[in-house]
Amino acid sequence: MSLPSPKEPVENPITPLQIKRERLRFSTFRFVRTPSGLCTAEVELEWVDGVTVVGRASGQSSPMGDLRVAAEAGLKALESFAGGALAFDLAGIKALRAFDANIVIVAVGVRKGEGPQRLLGAYLAESDPVRAAVVAVLNATNRLLGNFIATR
Repeated sequence: MSLPSPKEPVENPITPLQIKRERLRFSTFRFVRTPSGLCTAEVELEWVDGVTVVGRASGQSSPMGDLRVAAEAGLKALESFAGGALAFDLAGIKALRAFDANIVIVAVGVRKGEGPQRLLGAYLAESDPVRAAVVAVLNATNRLLGNFIATR
């Protein structure tokens, strides 16, 4: 077996579809607790050319309630991006300590779209567990959303 000479073209393993494929980017997260015990989360995701989608959720503030509200805001932003082609339910969320680290785990139910009916995602929650809930949602839905974008 010999190496190709410099004059022989080398096949590029990256296809034009892979170059075109883009991802949503997590751009902004806002979380506010009110003195009355409510909280509001806003998640902004950025698409190509500065196009953004926003998801908002609010509810009763508590250690677990804050995580749930943040995760629901992330799911609403994803649903907004999909324009109704994908729909999600937050099946569960849990903050726990494992392997000497704080993590947030989410279970997301898929109501519309192709693929698995339940997705799991996790993220390290050392500095900001509420923000970690949103990133765990994005980690759970990453592959499903990537396939949705590729076929769009």
